[in-house]
Amino acid sequence: MQDISVIILTYNEERHIRRALENARLFAKEIFVVDSFSTDRTVEIAREMDARVYQHEFVTHSAQFRWALEHLPIQTQWVWKQDADEYLTDTLIAEIDEVLPTLPEDVNGLTAPCLRKFMGRYIKHGIVPLILLRLFKSRFARIENKLMDEHIWLTEGKVGALHHAFFDDSLMTLTEWTHKHNGYATREAIELLCIEYGIGQGAEVHNMGDHSAKIRERKLKYLKLPIFWRAFAFFVYRYIFRLGFLDGKEGFLWHFLQGWWYRTLADAKVYEIKKRCQGDAGLIQEEIHRLIAPLTSTDNV
Repeated sequence: MQDISVIILTYNEERHIRRALENARLFAKEIFVVDSFSTDRTVEIAREMDARVYQHEFVTHSAQFRWALEHLPIQTQWVWKQDADEYLTDTLIAEIDEVLPTLPEDVNGLTAPCLRKFMGRYIKHGIVPLILLRLFKSRFARIENKLMDEHIWLTEGKVGALHHAFFDDSLMTLTEWTHKHNGYATREAIELLCIEYGIGQGAEVHNMGDHSAKIRERKLKYLKLPIFWRAFAFFVYRYIFRLGFLDGKEGFLWHFLQGWWYRTLADAKVYEIKKRCQGDAGLIQEEIHRLIAPLTSTDNV
C-alpha cells in the first residue's frame, strides 16, 4: 500500500461507486468521496465501504476538485484523481507500487494512459490513449478553470510517466449517455465560441505532461477547421484510417456517436447561437454568459 489518497467526485453514481471504491482500496491508504448532494444511494454505499465522505455544492468539476484539494484533510504525500466510472488495471497498480518508492524528489506528478470501454467493449482502435496527469503531490497540483476537459498541472517539479493503463468504463445506458453528451456539446460550443471571440476561461497553464499539451495543440488546430466538415473528417479519420471499424458494432457506435454526432451537435449549437445573434460579437458574448449560468449546477455533473 503506497502513500496515496484517492479523491472521487460524485453525483448520483450508485452504479459505479462500489466498483471504484473496491479498486481504490487496492492501492490507496485513504479514499475521499466529495459528493454534490446525490439523491440516490451513492453516499450510503460510500460510507458502507468506509470512504470518507464530504458533501459540497457543485459549481464546476474544476471548482469542485479545487475545493477538495484545499479543504480535505489529506495526510498522504500523493493523490490520485479518479472519476467514479474509472478503475486502475492490476498492472498499473503493480507499476505504482514498484515506481513510487524509487522516484527522484523533483518528480511531483505522474501521467498514465486512459483507455476506453464502451457498451462493455474495449475500444482498441481509432483513438489514441489519453495520457493524463492523475497521480501527483497535492501541494504542487492545480487544476484548469474550464467547463470541461480540465487538466491537472504542476506549479513546479518534473512530470514522470506510468506506462500501464486505467480504464474509463461507463455503465450508463445509451439514452443516459446521449443525454449527458447533449450537455457536454453545449459546453464544447461555449469553448469554441470563447476561443473564436477571445473570451478567457482561465489562465494559460503548463507542466501538465507532454502528451496532454500536444492533445491541446491538436484540439486548437481542429477548432480552426470548417464548421461541420471537421466533425465528419474526424469520424472518417478515426473509423477508417485509424481502423476503428475493427472494434465491431460497439466500435462503430462509439466513433459515430462520440466522434461525429457529438461534435456535429456542438457545431450546430455554435451555428445556432451565431445565427440567433446575427453575428454580433457583443450579443454572442452575452449569450455565452447566459448559457454558462445553468451549467453550474448538479444537473450537469
